[in-house]
Amino acid sequence: MADGGATGETERGLSYPCGPPPGPGQAVEVAPGVLWMRLPLPMALDHVNVWALSDGDGWTIVDTGLRTPASIDAWEAALSGPLGGRRVVRVICTHMHPDHIGLAGWLCERFGAPLVMSRLEYVTGRMLIADVGPAPDAGADFYRRAGWSEAQIEAWRKGYGRFGSAVMPLPPTYERLREGDVVSIDGKDWEIVIGDGHSPEHVCLWRREDGVFLAGDQILPKISSNVSVWPTEPAADPLGDWMASLDRLRATLPDDLLVLPSHGEPFRGVHVRLEALKRGHELSLRRLERRIADPVRAVDVFATLFGRAIGEGLLGMATGEALAHLNYLERHGRARRSAGPDGADLWTSTLGAHE
Repeated sequence: MADGGATGETERGLSYPCGPPPGPGQAVEVAPGVLWMRLPLPMALDHVNVWALSDGDGWTIVDTGLRTPASIDAWEAALSGPLGGRRVVRVICTHMHPDHIGLAGWLCERFGAPLVMSRLEYVTGRMLIADVGPAPDAGADFYRRAGWSEAQIEAWRKGYGRFGSAVMPLPPTYERLREGDVVSIDGKDWEIVIGDGHSPEHVCLWRREDGVFLAGDQILPKISSNVSVWPTEPAADPLGDWMASLDRLRATLPDDLLVLPSHGEPFRGVHVRLEALKRGHELSLRRLERRIADPVRAVDVFATLFGRAIGEGLLGMATGEALAHLNYLERHGRARRSAGPDGADLWTSTLGAHE
């Protein structure tokens, strides 16, 4: 799922004006006082973008990367190099996924800087870090009902609680961000815009003065953010939340923004991208309805949704996304579930096979 490079080309209605990405420990100024940095990830999506905003005699940092030696090395190089040895005055995290909060505690402790997040993201992150096991039986039942084998469930049990290993402990206090809040950074106003679906209360930052929009994972240029159902809330409808969030963003944001995403390259063309993201999920839902004309398990729809086989390493995310689509159809009366003979839920379209 990793993006390729971008050097100013226009592709699918988007333009990429900022050139090639910086290497680890390097930085590129993409707007006045806004530095783009990139940290490595040890997975197919091999990077996360983080941002340093000039703030008086220091920097406000937005997102921090995963807790890995490679990320720490890149931060050390950046702090002494392009960031000029200036202090970090605050750390803002867009959301609680490990590649965004992994080193927040490390930076906050090192500089005595406050952590700034939305409430649901902070509390959820703290909960997941503390949840080291044992794996709950309710989670095993959740994946059994999705169609996992007992061997797959046992592997999940053995790996349970790994979230905390990718994240430094978060500070015991934080400063809350809410929709519509305005944060002053270097004398400039950044408005808080909240997204939903990918995570519970995702923070985006908008500098209206010159149209710079820090999007986190809420708007990515070339891939769609994972939208999943997890064992803690099996009846959730995150795809409904995601689609509503896309509509709100389309109605709120002007089209001439410079969008700074967490993965991929900075781009222009936010309306085109928001419309494409929504259209992509609508097409997936229609394909899924045709696939479940006859009863199937959640694990049986991977090829329909993703167009390829899913390896064990992505099984959890693929299952979560499949259930997000199935729950959405059920919530809208377009699918129903029933109990199968092996304990797995069987999903069936209420409309039958149709175009």
